[in-house]
Amino acid sequence: MSFSSNTKNELARIEMEKKCCMLAEIAGFLRMCGTIKLSGGGKMDVKLTTENAAVARLFIKLLKSYFGARADLAVSEAAILKRGHSYELTIGSDKNAEQILRETGILLVKEGCNYISDGIYSDIIKKRCCKKAYLRGAFLGAGTISNPEKGYHLEIVCNSELLANDVKKLINGFRLHAKVVRRKNNYIVYLKESEQITDFLNILGAHSQLLDFENIRIVKEMRNKTNRIVNCESANLDKTVNAASKQIADIEYIRDEKGWSFLPEKLFSVAQLRLENPEASLKELAEMTDPPLKKSGINHRLKKIEELAEKIRQSRK
Repeated sequence: MSFSSNTKNELARIEMEKKCCMLAEIAGFLRMCGTIKLSGGGKMDVKLTTENAAVARLFIKLLKSYFGARADLAVSEAAILKRGHSYELTIGSDKNAEQILRETGILLVKEGCNYISDGIYSDIIKKRCCKKAYLRGAFLGAGTISNPEKGYHLEIVCNSELLANDVKKLINGFRLHAKVVRRKNNYIVYLKESEQITDFLNILGAHSQLLDFENIRIVKEMRNKTNRIVNCESANLDKTVNAASKQIADIEYIRDEKGWSFLPEKLFSVAQLRLENPEASLKELAEMTDPPLKKSGINHRLKKIEELAEKIRQSRK
């Protein structure tokens, strides 16, 4: 099961006691994945669709608890290229469908006429707890979160720019930094930073998934840090080996062209150390000298040897 599905399963188990939060969560879910069907005579049916069985059970329960409405459940195969099933909840016009639409702020009246609103109805998100409940419903309806092993990305798919901006504003009211991007005919509200996603999971109430997310994130960061250290050490080793190879080539060139007597005693002793210890670092070579030198001292003498070798090469041209 995916990380996203596990998150929704955890959220679907949250027990709500406040009526205001029940209404806000129903409104968020209905706004994201609900459709309205006209059944003639001005009557309306409401349909809610989800691919998560736990989410379907949750909203059957919420609709009954808050509105006393019984939703009919139909189960079908999921769309092509998707696994599992699709769950469709239908509330008929004879089962308080219009009342549900009005109380969730989706069906409003203007100048004596009904109209379908496009954004979030502000009256049901006045309290902080209701804001959280609305976001929980919205995520359950149209949200996904990627497996943190692969990357950090959380999104909620909205069908209009106004709704997307309202959802973004609601999320950012909790000091987060959600953004909106258009994808084909939809508008995506998303978070990409790991800290932002964990904060959002905390807002929703998915505390177990938050801990799993954090554990995976910590392991990834440790693994990445280890890789960076290994790469750095490998690069330093390569640099040391390349430098030593150049130094040995210079020493052997001087020996073959001029003989050991060409080198002053201090340079000769360092040259011998380098030939005997081709893989040693400058610090290690410095510790081998008698008396011990500093790293800068060894480096200075090897630079002198390099300059002498270069002078000999230039004189041979």
